[in-house]
Amino acid sequence: MALVNKCNLPDDLYYLVEKHVWARPEGDLVTIGMTDVAQNLAKTIISVTLKAAGKSVMKGRNVATVESGKWVGPVPAPVAGEIVEVNQNLVGTPSLVNSDPYGDGWVAKLRPSDWDTDSADLATGADGLARYQQFLDTEGIACGE
Repeated sequence: MALVNKCNLPDDLYYLVEKHVWARPEGDLVTIGMTDVAQNLAKTIISVTLKAAGKSVMKGRNVATVESGKWVGPVPAPVAGEIVEVNQNLVGTPSLVNSDPYGDGWVAKLRPSDWDTDSADLATGADGLARYQQFLDTEGIACGE
């Protein structure tokens, strides 16, 4: 796991940097969730409202809504596709997004409609982390502060 401005950002994920969401291809599905940056900015997550499995979602459209004590906002899909599973554990334990954003705190699994096209503008690997670093520096964002 790489540290970028004190934020954990695994270099094997694909990031929609400006929206602080990640995607992890797993076979024919893509698991998505909020980044460590997002959960640090939101602080303690108190509620997660999930879209239903079986729904199609366009890239950039909401798969969930997250609420913290200081923020309510969407979790946009980094790629278009059909929601095949949502993390029901977040309904009863929304703080999983805070404690394990890349593991137990995942939000949804999608069957992407066109992974190759939709993922082309996502940040990944060393270049992706450099892009995220530039964004965080420009916005003055660091985790744990």
